[in-house]
Amino acid sequence: MDRPETGDFAPAANGGKPPTIADVARTAGVSPSTVSRALNREHRFYRSPSAARIREVADTIGYAPNPVASNLRRQQTSTIGVLVPRLTDTVMAMLYEEIATAGLKRGYHTLVATTHDDPTREQESGDVLLQRRVDGLILTTARTDGGFCQELADKGVAHVLALRAYGGSPATVGDDRLGGYLATRHLIDLGHRRIALVAGPAYASSALGRRAGYEDALREAGFPADEQVILPSSFSMESGENAGRHLLDLAPRPTAVFAVNDNTAIGVLSAVQRAGLRVPDDLSVVGYNDIPLAARLPVPLTTVRVPFDAIATAAVDQLIGLITGAPAETRTFAPTLIPRRTTGRAA
Repeated sequence: MDRPETGDFAPAANGGKPPTIADVARTAGVSPSTVSRALNREHRFYRSPSAARIREVADTIGYAPNPVASNLRRQQTSTIGVLVPRLTDTVMAMLYEEIATAGLKRGYHTLVATTHDDPTREQESGDVLLQRRVDGLILTTARTDGGFCQELADKGVAHVLALRAYGGSPATVGDDRLGGYLATRHLIDLGHRRIALVAGPAYASSALGRRAGYEDALREAGFPADEQVILPSSFSMESGENAGRHLLDLAPRPTAVFAVNDNTAIGVLSAVQRAGLRVPDDLSVVGYNDIPLAARLPVPLTTVRVPFDAIATAAVDQLIGLITGAPAETRTFAPTLIPRRTTGRAA
């Protein structure tokens, strides 16, 4: 197919109207259906040299596809719904921004709704997003009891979980068990023996995985897990501070704490300061996630870094694959220990 020269088609010759697919087809010497395939990124023909030449023709004559009309024909909106517990949580805000950026690069816009980790609100918010005709959902709200995730799976709704996992739903997650192990092993290597855990909520697979890694490291070192220093919590600073106060009142008190997210670790640091003690002299503390604040605290926080950009990008790609009929499976990304100044050798 010869490439047409500029001027082979002019909008004025079309009554001043914008060029159509039929105009592209006539100029390129192909059928309108071939043009449609050449412009459709999801079609295998899109990557062929012939399709590239057809797109050159379209550019030359000034053809611009109408994405709204195209999506209506395919019964799609190029919109992704995202459920998060709350956007005041730095981790969720960071992850959502990465999801939105990855989606936009692939031609998808995102709508977000918050659930406050409440199953009823999760159901209501998810239903609202689906009523807005999103093409699929990314959920950071999965619970160990299934809940809304199970309903989506039963209904065949395209969905991918991020940061948390449940059952057979595809997910993109950090290796939480490895991260929990790295955090605890770091404290053991510094000579700590009585290591507490601020364990997070039992409904979150991420918290359970980090606890499992903590127990793995203790078992490997020959230290029994002591339930007295394993405290459930939410993911908030307030719950971390409450846990910290309780741990500091124990006799003997722990010499180190692993908190399963940075917010709870910051809460523990606050409890230490209010008690007139010092980190890491009186208590070593490790967090999890490496939010931006962690490195900027008066005593920078030792933590485990999670690759949020990779997790978000993979979640978007997995969901788009499901929307277009491709299979998806859980992908796991390795975390990294980031030693800073809240950990030191045991006295």
